[in-house]
Amino acid sequence: MDVDLSRLTAHLEAEGIDGYLIDDDSADPDQRYVSGFDAPDPYLTLVDGDGVHLLVSGLEYGRARKEANADTVSRLSAYDYRSRLAEYGSYEGRIRTVAAFLADRGVESIAVPTGFPTGTADGLRERGVSVGVEPDGIVEAIRAKKTDEEVTHIRRTQRANEAAMAVAEGLIGGAEIREGVLHHGGEVLTSERVKEAIEVELLGHGCGLDDTIVACGADAADPHDRGSGPLEAGEAIVVDVFPRDKTQGYFADMTRTFVRGEPSPEMRRRYEATREAHEAALAAVEPGVTGAAVHDVVCDVYEEAGYATLRSDPDAETGFIHGTGHGVGLAIHEAPTISSAGEELEPGHVITIEPGLYDPAVGGVRIEDLVVVREDGYENLTEYPISIEPRSDR
Repeated sequence: MDVDLSRLTAHLEAEGIDGYLIDDDSADPDQRYVSGFDAPDPYLTLVDGDGVHLLVSGLEYGRARKEANADTVSRLSAYDYRSRLAEYGSYEGRIRTVAAFLADRGVESIAVPTGFPTGTADGLRERGVSVGVEPDGIVEAIRAKKTDEEVTHIRRTQRANEAAMAVAEGLIGGAEIREGVLHHGGEVLTSERVKEAIEVELLGHGCGLDDTIVACGADAADPHDRGSGPLEAGEAIVVDVFPRDKTQGYFADMTRTFVRGEPSPEMRRRYEATREAHEAALAAVEPGVTGAAVHDVVCDVYEEAGYATLRSDPDAETGFIHGTGHGVGLAIHEAPTISSAGEELEPGHVITIEPGLYDPAVGGVRIEDLVVVREDGYENLTEYPISIEPRSDR
């Protein structure tokens, strides 16, 4: 995938810096984005005025030449890596190798991301390279504006996400109620069982996840409680699934809240308020509006309904106690933010809209869609229906 790094190279030129260096594996979103290469071990990516240059091990060299989005790919052995290791030890040998790679490109000064390894930075400084940390997250800002190809990847992941949500909803909606507890297939239906079914479904679609949320009752009143144990009738069950495509690396994100049985009047009221806040926030999304303004719309709805928000009470522990959303891409949480500090939205931003209300005495409710900002408003990448009553035939 071709990426536009002109903003980064223009910044380097304006600041009189020779290059931008990333030292990480491809689990780092900036590394994956700039290099276009997926590798489990750390490698170096240098951006300078002549393009993108990789320094990789011999093990990854052939694949990097075929797959990486790079103008040049060099192997460690080209800089006598093993000889340097034998002579100077693993740390000093690697630093000398990296310094030689930079010198070969005529790079005497570099900017690095905030997560750059301290040891590499200090070692290069000792070798005479000027190293400055780039505090503004410039690559993340570039990543935030998705290309059409990236949106296609995210949409595909969201379709897989919806298939997994359908499995979860089917289990919950098809469960029998026995003494206030959900049963499916003659066994107690637990958070763990639903999460396992979600994960299996995602694997069939080429996606995976490190964790997911299936939280019931008081557990659901903590926005990031993963949930555990039996699922109960009449209680809100928050299902939040955020998978990653195993090939392209792009995430998706979606939350639905279900009640199997009869929700309490207060839970139904909270659900309707959250749905209203969700719809109001979506209607506010367009280029030029700030994430803060979208967040304010959600706060307006909740506060008018009589619920606390962090805007009305910064110390609130119940009510609307988080931001309205966040960017999604090669990281599950990235720029821009839809919160009180949210910046201006631009076409290509892919963001979540996820208002919610939380109170251990009542439970939690959250509704989340994934949308892309377009020139004329937004496109909702989420096609999954919104309903508090779970269906069994999903």
